[in-house]
Amino acid sequence: MPKMKTHSGTSKRIRVTGSGKLRRQKAGRRHLMEKKSNRLTRRLEGTTELAKTEAGRVKRLLGI
Repeated sequence: MPKMKTHSGTSKRIRVTGSGKLRRQKAGRRHLMEKKSNRLTRRLEGTTELAKTEAGRVKRLLGI
């Protein structure tokens, strides 16, 4: 059976930590920033852990 190919779009959006957790960027920070408060934009900084319900599907896409 051939090897599983990594899903390119997913691999660009999600990083795997050393312990195997999945990290993603928070949504809502790309455009229309004038309307959003500074408090909200600070809250959207950085990365967050992927939900456990999504993790299995994403791991299959990444070939983990």
